[in-house]
Amino acid sequence: MEYITTTLGNLVHQTAFFSLTWGNVVMIAVACFFLYLAIRHGFEPLLLVPIAFGMLLVNIYPDIMLHAEDAANGTGGLLYYFYVLDEWSILPSLIFMGVGAMTDFGPLIANPKSFLLGAAAQFGIFAAYLGAMAMGFSDKAAAAISIIGGADGPTSIFLAGKLGQTAIMGPIAVAAYSYMSLVPIIQPPIMKLLTTEEERKIKMEQLRPVSKLEKILFPIIVTIVVCTILPTTAPLVGMLMLGNLFRESGVVRQLTETASNALMYIVVILLGTSVGATTSAEAFLNLDTLKIVALGLIAFAFGTAAGVIFGKIMCIATHGKVNPLIGSAGVSAVPMAARVSQKVGAEADPTNFLLMHAMGPNVAGVIGTAVAAGTFMAIFGVGV
Repeated sequence: MEYITTTLGNLVHQTAFFSLTWGNVVMIAVACFFLYLAIRHGFEPLLLVPIAFGMLLVNIYPDIMLHAEDAANGTGGLLYYFYVLDEWSILPSLIFMGVGAMTDFGPLIANPKSFLLGAAAQFGIFAAYLGAMAMGFSDKAAAAISIIGGADGPTSIFLAGKLGQTAIMGPIAVAAYSYMSLVPIIQPPIMKLLTTEEERKIKMEQLRPVSKLEKILFPIIVTIVVCTILPTTAPLVGMLMLGNLFRESGVVRQLTETASNALMYIVVILLGTSVGATTSAEAFLNLDTLKIVALGLIAFAFGTAAGVIFGKIMCIATHGKVNPLIGSAGVSAVPMAARVSQKVGAEADPTNFLLMHAMGPNVAGVIGTAVAAGTFMAIFGVGV
């Protein structure tokens, strides 16, 4: 009888109930809320489902993220090894290759002025950098936090790893991916506040056809120009353009399909769950995390606003030929931000079709965010 009692007692004490803290309970509730948003409302489920589930796992069983050097037998937790691939910048770079393989750069090639809108939307990054410095973060930590303003999760992870800010990589990545998922909620009020109904109804001329030669030359030329000026952007810009070259060359269909489908989704699973697993209650529920989340929201709002305002300037300069709404797509959440521009424009005029016009600034924003990350790396003397 004593043996049975002891065995049952050991089993009971091995459950997570005896180790759960109030912080763990809060984070489990947050994870369930993210799952609700992803499954019930469809807020970027490919991102939120693995992130939320990683968050759920680590707060029930913290050893799933146990570092190998801290383990008695030298073997770390499952998600620790996924996370190492984040720290080494492997997964963010592969994500960029997949984005390149999935994305048509034609709208940007057809309307090069879109680069200006993509650049304007990066204002949120530098505003967040100054804000983070003012809040007491170090210069490198401020730089890593600021990339959230570009609504680019992979670049946020990439820069945090390169600048040695692994301690705050989790909150940065979760904030970046959360704001990417919440683009349809955050952006429309800002867009409507800064534009008139007449501006939102502006119909833009159809984009010119882009030749196959232009589409093939574009990723090659961008790689040469950008990576020559800022070699530190090579892992991101290089992989983005390689994926796009797969797509546009037409001679490596198998590579295009692998990069944009199977490989992309495998990487999303690994990256999403490992990012979510960095949000243990001990690491996440603190003042610095709240500051990071607040700075990310401010930066994202500033980036959206700057893009719309520059769109208004272009509208005036072109005598009403540019709809300012496409400026909001200058943040690099592809293609969500472009879809939001289309949605808000269609609400003003159901016959208005802005999606392809918005894709230009959207793609430019991806490149712009990578360039911003490379600029910070160059400033701090960090190599690739």
